[in-house]
Amino acid sequence: MEMSVKPKIASSVGVAKPAAKKDLRKTAVADLQAFMTAQGQPAFRAKQIQEWLWKKSVTDVAAMSNLPQTLREQLAEQFDILPVTIAQQQKSNDGTIKLGLQLHDKHLVEGVLIPTETRMTACVSSQVGCSLTCKFCATGYMDRVRNLDAAEIYDQVVLIDRLAKQNYNMPLTNIVYMGMGEPLLNYANVLESIRLITSPEGLGWSPKRITVSTAGIAKMIRKLGDDKVKFNLALSLHAANDEKRNQIMPINESNSLVALRDALKYFYAKTKGEITFEYIVFYKFNDTLQDAEELYQFTKHVPVKVNIIEYNPISEAQYVNTDPQTLDKFAAYLEKRGVVVNVRRSRGKDIDAACGQLAIRNKN
Repeated sequence: MEMSVKPKIASSVGVAKPAAKKDLRKTAVADLQAFMTAQGQPAFRAKQIQEWLWKKSVTDVAAMSNLPQTLREQLAEQFDILPVTIAQQQKSNDGTIKLGLQLHDKHLVEGVLIPTETRMTACVSSQVGCSLTCKFCATGYMDRVRNLDAAEIYDQVVLIDRLAKQNYNMPLTNIVYMGMGEPLLNYANVLESIRLITSPEGLGWSPKRITVSTAGIAKMIRKLGDDKVKFNLALSLHAANDEKRNQIMPINESNSLVALRDALKYFYAKTKGEITFEYIVFYKFNDTLQDAEELYQFTKHVPVKVNIIEYNPISEAQYVNTDPQTLDKFAAYLEKRGVVVNVRRSRGKDIDAACGQLAIRNKN
């Protein structure tokens, strides 16, 4: 369960309620410019503020040193910046770092830094909890509380990048939207966060270093195509058979493999973007050569690569990882048919930071 703190309610008798401050990071440039005019400041100050917020990742107006002191005081009186903060931190034996990240309303999400010799990858969350109830995923056993806004997703990247530099003297190289939540059910905020991360006025990342993973929302995959996104798309497939996929991923009942196939073809036609299928091989469930053949047939619709992922058991589910020999045979079957296959070994299992294990648990 996510941790939340209920604020104490004070008596308001005889006390004037202060005006609520606006969220500076949700204030449009035009509104900031109007504020500057009202304060007798030049309109270009708004652009300076945007640069501090999104290029320099500043979360305190007092640090905006090229603004006049009086303006900084006026901003502090009328605006808030609501940054994500690190509430918990664990480091795995393999170097993976899992973070419990606290939002302004005291809810928690998890983010992960996954280091290798050549890459530093941030795994970020897009929702508090999740509504999709995938049977093998710890987050799927939580309720969906709310969507994250774009700044909250952006903050995860900034915080994890700092950790990478502090711990490994290396900046982030990749971002995956594979943490808590279904990114395509928080579509606008996810795309806005990617704009902030990739824009020259933001962090200036290449979108090709970003991958958004979905459990398979066909109409939203089509919308990605219509919006001609430039980041990579990953589909959490885990079975290329409707009957089996229905058992582990209830979303498949309304987004069948045929619907997903057609959506992926549409997406690829519109974007020519890289597509990856993620496939966890569960013991005696989807690990036979017949399952591999069904997966191979599904890969023929669009150019894809397949990531075969080692499963990380959770207490809520009965599924376990297949044995190494079966996994190797499964991968070899696909490779012989020309499929690009990567076998992803788990990272951070000892701290519940591996794929499918993210869930905020109340430890009280």
